[in-house]
Amino acid sequence: MTAARRAVADLVGTDPAGVVLGPSAAVLLRRLVDSMSERWTLGDEVVVSRLDEQANLVPWQRAAKRVGAIVRWSEIDIETCELPAWQYEGLVNAHTKAVAITAASGSVGTRPDVPTVVEFAKRVGAMVVVDATYAAPFLPLDLPELGADVIVVSAQSWGGPAVGALAFRDPEMIERLPTASLDPEVRGPGRLELGPHAYPLLAGLIASIDYLAGLDDAATGSRRERLVTSLGSAKSYHAGLLAQLTSELRSLPHVMLIGDAMRRIPALAFAVAGKKAPEVADYLASQGLCAFADEGTSGVFAALGVGEVGGAVRIGLAHYSNVFEVNQLVRVLEELR
Repeated sequence: MTAARRAVADLVGTDPAGVVLGPSAAVLLRRLVDSMSERWTLGDEVVVSRLDEQANLVPWQRAAKRVGAIVRWSEIDIETCELPAWQYEGLVNAHTKAVAITAASGSVGTRPDVPTVVEFAKRVGAMVVVDATYAAPFLPLDLPELGADVIVVSAQSWGGPAVGALAFRDPEMIERLPTASLDPEVRGPGRLELGPHAYPLLAGLIASIDYLAGLDDAATGSRRERLVTSLGSAKSYHAGLLAQLTSELRSLPHVMLIGDAMRRIPALAFAVAGKKAPEVADYLASQGLCAFADEGTSGVFAALGVGEVGGAVRIGLAHYSNVFEVNQLVRVLEELR
C-alpha cells in the first residue's frame, strides 16, 4: 500500500499521505463527492463543464439533486472546443462549494487553463477537483503547480490495471471530510477507502508508473524526476505527430476536424461527409486501425451538435504510435471519399 501511494504521489507531484486508492477513478470520485456533499445545503452551488466526461459529471449532478444544490455549467467554444477560463469569474460566487474540471478532454483533446480556473475558485473558497484521467499518460502532472485541491487519475488510461486514485494537495483535507470508511476511527487516506485492496493490482499500478518513468531512456534521477523527463519527452513527441496528423486530415476535403484547441493532448475527433461515425469506425477497424464512434447524443459531442452530421469518430495516439500509423490512417480515410 505504501509503495503504491508513493508511486501515485510521484506521478502527480504530491505527498503520499494524501493518496487514496480504489477500484476505479469513477468509484473514488463518487465517494469523494458523496462525502463533500454531506455538508452542502439547499442553495449551495457546484460548477461543472460541458467539456467533461460523464464520469466527472454524474456524481456532482446526483449529489446536487439530493441536497437541493444548483449546478452551473461552463460552456465550450463550439468552433475551437476551447473552454474559456474567463467565464468562471461569473460562474463562481459565495455559494459555490466545488468546481469540477478536466485537465484534458479524451474526446477532443482540449486542455483547459486549469490554474486560471483555480484562481477564480479560490477567490470564493471553493474546492477544486481536477479529472486528470486523460492527461496523466501524456503530460507531466504537478498538483501544487495546478493549485487544485484534488486530482483524479486512472491507471487504465495509461495501460495499467483497474486501479484509480485521488491525490490531495494537502493530506489534512482528508481529515476534514466526513469519512466513507466502515471504521469511524480510521485516519488518513483510509477514510475514503472501503474494504480490502486488490494487492496484485496495486503491484501492477507501481509497475505501470515505473513504465511511464522509463519512456525516455535518457531520464535519470528519482522516479519523480524520471517521470517529469519522460512525460515531457512524450509530450514533445506527440505534439509533432499530432501536428502532422491534423495537417494531413485538413487536406482531405471530405474530413472535418472537430475543434482546434491550441493546448491539447494527442486525441482528436472528426466527421466524414456522407458517412455515419459507426460506419467509419467499422471500416477503420477492418483496416487494422482502432477508432471509437460517438453518435453525439451526450457529453461534449451533444453540446457541439455533432449528431447532426452523423456523429464523431475519436482517435488517439499512444506512446508507441508512429509516422507509419499516421500515414496509414490518412490513406484509409482517403479511400472513404
